[in-house]
Order: sequence, then structure tokens, then C-alpha cells
Amino acid sequence: MKKNIAIIGGGPAGLMAAETIMNAGDFTVDVFDAMPTMGRKFLMAGKGGLNITHTDSFTTFLTRYGDSQAHITPFITDFSPTALRAWVHQLGIDTFVGSSGRIFPQEMKAAPLLRQWLHRMRESGIRFHPRHHWHSESLATAELIFTTPQGTYTHHADAVVLALGGGSWAKLGATGAWVTPFLQHKISVHELMPSNCGFNSPWSAYFQDHFAGQAVKNCSLSLYPRDHDLSKFHSGEFMLTRTGVEGSLIYALSPALRQQLSIHGVATIYLDLLPHYALAHVQNRVSGTRGKLSLANFLRKRLGLEGVKAALLRECVPLNTFSKADDLAHAIKSLPIQLLSTRPLDEAISSAGGVCFSGLTENLMITHFPGVFCAGEMLNWDAPTGGYLLTACFATGRAAGLGVVSWLT
Repeated sequence: MKKNIAIIGGGPAGLMAAETIMNAGDFTVDVFDAMPTMGRKFLMAGKGGLNITHTDSFTTFLTRYGDSQAHITPFITDFSPTALRAWVHQLGIDTFVGSSGRIFPQEMKAAPLLRQWLHRMRESGIRFHPRHHWHSESLATAELIFTTPQGTYTHHADAVVLALGGGSWAKLGATGAWVTPFLQHKISVHELMPSNCGFNSPWSAYFQDHFAGQAVKNCSLSLYPRDHDLSKFHSGEFMLTRTGVEGSLIYALSPALRQQLSIHGVATIYLDLLPHYALAHVQNRVSGTRGKLSLANFLRKRLGLEGVKAALLRECVPLNTFSKADDLAHAIKSLPIQLLSTRPLDEAISSAGGVCFSGLTENLMITHFPGVFCAGEMLNWDAPTGGYLLTACFATGRAAGLGVVSWLT
């Protein structure tokens, strides 16, 4: 009789584990998901343009995983960004490289890719079970308990891959509800925290009413003042919200900002409003007398500084800064913005934290639950947006699938 593998979680990691197992041996594979369809978060993430992976050099790519780099490296080495892109092409989906180095499917969206993938998996014999809510206290492979629209269902499997996601976007299935029973089972789990998230800032009511929802473009951000280390400034854009800041530039700094908040209770980012001008040029341009010009017109005429950037300058520095040319120039090139806290976990694009690698074998099996493997965002790693998140989900899903095959054969 063929051995059965249960995959719990129908996102990229779970689906990749399922296909890897089905292609590698004589197994039956069942994929269970609590949502009405597979890949709900994957589809939502791809609505604005699906970042499959990135063209960074392999060495640079690995550094994007920060403190979790050592744990993630073996899986991405075995299933690299190049291999992932080739896998997408095998589905009949063309890709292209965007100006930022990110790799997108030709149609930009996740739906065509997911549709082709699920069709191929069904053709291979993989069975899908939507609306199956797993009782996460039932970790024994021989008795997996699900609540379904038809009632309680018990499934017997020879091995299980858990790809339950983190704790962000609960409405799409990633609730983090598995953490409590895992801890009860003495499985080491690092607290789930917001990642690729927004942060709260103490905006004035006037600033909230007039500038929330606007983008700050053509700027650079750092965790350090401008004169500390020029190489630490990252260029791009971010969004102002009523509560603070969010967007790709902010997301890239979120692990370090979380650390600052945990140590100091507050965090500070430094914004270069005019990265195309050297400090000396800005100093020269603001050192002249204003004459009859208002401050707003003076900054606009001398530096082209207006709109939301000028508003941020007025919001974030003391009034007496504007009467001192040198202080004003430094503020323009290194504007401190205070951050008080992260936005809630459920608003985050992804979560950091999860099942600790110390409690897993090298092929992602829980050490004291033989036959139970973990993959994807529920593992304790973190990465910025831009293709790094998806690459690690696919790579760890594949690794868990190969781990199942190795364990059963």
C-alpha cells in the first residue's frame, strides 16, 4: 500500500512540499487548508505585482535573511533563485526582470501561475481539501483531526508537512493559532512579530489631516545620521499614513527597527530629503538671506523642496532650526523621524519568529515528533519583500518534501 503524506497549509511552501513528494516516490498526497481555496495569501500578495525572486548575486541574496541567514542558506543553495525562475518557466509562465532587479511573471499577477500549478498537481494525483481546519493539538501523524463543513474528520498519514504560515493577514488563513499548542507540546517557538510592517509616529493632527496617504519619493533612509555612514542609506520611496510610515524602504529596515524598539522603547530613522545633492551644496543654497520670501518659497526656489518633503521638515525639527543655515542643511540631509511602535501583527506583510531551527533536524523534521515536518513562514526566519520571502517559502517547502521522502524510504 502506498504511504500517505498529509500537507497542512495550501500556500507556496505547502504546495511545493506536496509536489516535491509526489514527484519523488510512490506516495499519495493530500493537501488540507482552512480556506475555501488554496494559496489565498499568495494571490493577495501578487495583486500589486508578484515578486517571484530577485537577481541579486547569490552572496548578496543570502545576506537579505539577516540573523537567519545561516539557517536559510542550505535550503536556498539547494533551490536557488535561478532554479526557482526555471521552475516557473516549466509551468509555461514567462518572467521578466524589473528595473529594481526583482523578477516578475510576465502577467505580473499570481493567479495565472497558481492556476497552472494547481492543474499540474491535480493531474499528478495530489488531492486538495479546502475548508479543513486542523486541530493543532493533534500532532500525532496517525490521527490528524479536522473540522469541516460536514463535521469532524480524522485523517491517518505516514508523515505530515506543516506549512501553517506566520501570524499576519489572519483573514487569509495565517492566524498563528498553532503557536500555543506547539508550546504546550514543548516545541521551541520564537514569538511571532510584525515584519515588513508599518510603524507608528507621533504626527500632529494637522500633518495627519493634510499628508496621510502621500508618498515620499526620491529619498534615502538610514538608521544612522547622514554623516555616520553614507553606505547605510537606502534609496527609494515610502508612504505616510495617519499613524506613521510604511512602504518598501521602511520594510527593509523593519528587523533593525524592531530591535531598537525592544532595547530603547523608541526608534529613529534618518531621511535624506535630497539625496541627489551633496551636503555642501545644500548648505550653500540655504545660507543666503531670504529677503521677502516666505520659508516655503525660499526652500522651493533654492532647492526645489516643497510639498510633502517640506511638510516633513516642518513636522520633525524644532522651529529654531530654520533660522540656522547649517542646522537646516543637516536636517534636510538627515531628518530624524521618531518611531514609537510597530503596527499590529495582523497588518504586517509577513511575520518574523516561529518554530526554532534548534528543535528541527537538518531536513526540517521536529526532533521529538518523528514524521512531522515544518516549512515556510512558520519557521523562525525573516526577510524583506522583493522576492526573498517567496524564495525561502518555496525552498523550505521543497526541503521539507525531500525530508519526508528521505525519512520514509
